[in-house]
Amino acid sequence: MLHALLRDSRTRIALVVLLLVTLGAILAPVLAPYDPIALLDIELLPNQPPSAAHPFGTDPVSRDVLSRLIYGTRVSLAVGLGSATLAMSFGIAVGMIAGFFGGAVDAVLMRFVDAAISVPRLLVLLMVASLWGRQGLVPFTLLMAGTGWFTVSRLVRAETIALRDREFVLAARALGVPTPRLLVRHVLPNVLAPALVAAALSIANVILLEASLSYLGIGLPTGTASWGAIIQDGANDAVDLWWLTFFPGLAILVTVFACNALGDALRDAFDPRQLPRDDSDALFASEA
Repeated sequence: MLHALLRDSRTRIALVVLLLVTLGAILAPVLAPYDPIALLDIELLPNQPPSAAHPFGTDPVSRDVLSRLIYGTRVSLAVGLGSATLAMSFGIAVGMIAGFFGGAVDAVLMRFVDAAISVPRLLVLLMVASLWGRQGLVPFTLLMAGTGWFTVSRLVRAETIALRDREFVLAARALGVPTPRLLVRHVLPNVLAPALVAAALSIANVILLEASLSYLGIGLPTGTASWGAIIQDGANDAVDLWWLTFFPGLAILVTVFACNALGDALRDAFDPRQLPRDDSDALFASEA
């Protein structure tokens, strides 16, 4: 699987991009030339175009855009990775329980999932924002995770239903293996593949959602250095203040494409039917 994952040049580029983004988030205090929330000079430096002192320009209140962009990487990765991890964990647990036990348990859990997934996620986030206002980073991450586990649970449930009557599961049950151990040791490793693919794609989706909500002014608290907030700062004059849209938009575009490429690569690596055939397979097919 590792060989299949790394032999695609697109996957290698995606991994390099994500590694650079992660290093940028970790080393933000070292890489950022200024404090991301500091007002450098409210009289002389507002809306300055890119220059040697400020490579990505400044925003309407004289904050350095490059510094805010670097620190915004932390926000995007924290929300994306945190919500995807929590959503994957809870979705796997619910999907395995529903698929393994079936019956009334499956019916109750899946009807709840069907009802929840029928409501648009953005509508739920807008409703929460209108009721409770802007949320901090941790509550916002929990909110994104709480509205993003439904698809994972359905995927895992389908895999679990296919696995629960397989020979190795039946043998483990016949030997008296306790149900929790059976789920963790025998079922869980076999349902991780689709969950990991869904998690990788979910990270990209969450980054876009966070940027969209911050752009609308209902995401993270005011002043938080995030990519969507930077775009929102220049939304009233996007033509003249092009750097406030171009640089964070490019960061969002590259990161989301890298996450989607990694998700596609994980799907191909975990699914043997997606793997390209080697020369021996092609020779066998031609002789047949």
